[in-house]
Amino acid sequence: MKNKAMQSRLATEVLDFIHSRKSLQLASLGADGAPYASYAPFAIGDDCLYVQLSEIAVHAVNLQRDGRASVLILEDEDSAGELFARVRVNYAVEASLLEHGSPDWALALQRLTERFGERPANLSTLQDFKMFRLTPSKGRFVKGFGRAYDLAGDSLAGTVNHLRDGHRPRGTSSQSVDDLVT
Repeated sequence: MKNKAMQSRLATEVLDFIHSRKSLQLASLGADGAPYASYAPFAIGDDCLYVQLSEIAVHAVNLQRDGRASVLILEDEDSAGELFARVRVNYAVEASLLEHGSPDWALALQRLTERFGERPANLSTLQDFKMFRLTPSKGRFVKGFGRAYDLAGDSLAGTVNHLRDGHRPRGTSSQSVDDLVT
């Protein structure tokens, strides 16, 4: 995106949206390569997300075996202005298991506790609860029809690029998408 002010404003919008949500949807890979969908409360780190998962849960086992995953942070359907174009951010992430008691683990626990109170600290006393850092490699921010942006780089709101090619009416090139969806 050429306009630095617009780039900065959109990066702020992405981060504000992420801060407004408390849980994410997580797609991990099973041993057979099949996707597995789940959800988890999350905290925000410096260019990453943190989740605390029980290894009794399938998604924790999957992430320990294969760190490749996808994250979706999504506007609530009850408050969405347009159900077919909910505001959302999606990331391809690499999940890293944080060693219990390490400085990275302590930072993740601090961020989770700041966001959710004492529950994460209480869960951290249980052997089966593991801490993961989810580091994005790329993403997409969607604000509605015709308002989608690629997020490049390994940060939550890296370089924001507007996707200009996409929705086109069948049989005509002159009608705008806005005319169709409003």
